[in-house]
Amino acid sequence: MAEPRASRSDVAGLFDEHGAELLRYCAGRVGPTVAEDVVADTFLIAHQRRHRLGDGPARAWLYGIATNLLRRHRRSETRGLRALARTGREPDVSDIAERAAARADASAQTRRLAAVLAALPARQRDVLLLHAVAELGYEEIAATLGIPLGSVQSALHRARVKLRAALATEPDADRNAPGGSR
Repeated sequence: MAEPRASRSDVAGLFDEHGAELLRYCAGRVGPTVAEDVVADTFLIAHQRRHRLGDGPARAWLYGIATNLLRRHRRSETRGLRALARTGREPDVSDIAERAAARADASAQTRRLAAVLAALPARQRDVLLLHAVAELGYEEIAATLGIPLGSVQSALHRARVKLRAALATEPDADRNAPGGSR
């Protein structure tokens, strides 16, 4: 028989149910060291505000708390992405830009992708990373960020257009390199 889902007032149960996926999402945004602190703070806040959960989805509520905490780290996240865009070298933490570029097996795209992620408005970056890293659906992202479904769809579309445009352009160094594409 399957175990029942965690009680809404049982924060330890919510941690058991959602802690690992929240840690993965946060680590993709700010690296493993800061992610542990963000997840710990998320569940501390969840415990303090457990009476506010009501009948809403606990997962979206927790992602909302985590995303708000991550916004506090936005400046350092943006600085790290800009440094990666300038140097092509990862700061001291693994971030989403490098992993996405590694999957595409194109190190030249890493800098362009990082620059685009750093330049995205906060809402577009949050929506994109909640979708790509946390693998939340549109409805869950809307509930997490407290925005209409249409705004999620619009922000995700705009972020994807910007990413595609950046990845489609060839940097001058690639065009001018011996054997480079023209």
